[in-house]
Amino acid sequence: MKNLFNTNNIANNIARAGLIAAVYVVITLIIRPIAYGPIQFRLSEALTLLPFIDPMAIVGLTIGVFFANIASPLGLVDILGGSFLTLIAAYMTYKIKNKYLAMLPPIFVNALGVSLYVAPAYGLPYWPTVLYIGFGQTVVIALLGLPVLALYQKAAGAYIKSVHKN
Repeated sequence: MKNLFNTNNIANNIARAGLIAAVYVVITLIIRPIAYGPIQFRLSEALTLLPFIDPMAIVGLTIGVFFANIASPLGLVDILGGSFLTLIAAYMTYKIKNKYLAMLPPIFVNALGVSLYVAPAYGLPYWPTVLYIGFGQTVVIALLGLPVLALYQKAAGAYIKSVHKN
């Protein structure tokens, strides 16, 4: 069921990327107190498995992180750094063929990369910060990301069947 969205429909692609970005931003802003900092449980990171089946999620997540991180207390470094790291992790997730292994890029890229600027900003040592961020990523992606992916696959499959009926 990998890459359910093999479509050249530009409007459809833009709409999916836009919806993913919007959902990411809204969830992040709603949970703002736990979405930023060295210990974070950014529930919107549950969406980071979507590139496994939808390449437009790479764009949606990158844009979503960019706008969500405008609210970050770390400012420009988090806006640009977080967006870049998300782009890398999302692309890696897209390239992986196993949904369980697809959890690894958003966990490790964010834990290792985000800690590079979060640790000094908060005056914390790097490796404990990696563990804090990695733990939050693992919890969110394992407990929420897999169910979100399954739901998205089911909805995508139903959508594709309805399109092919017409």
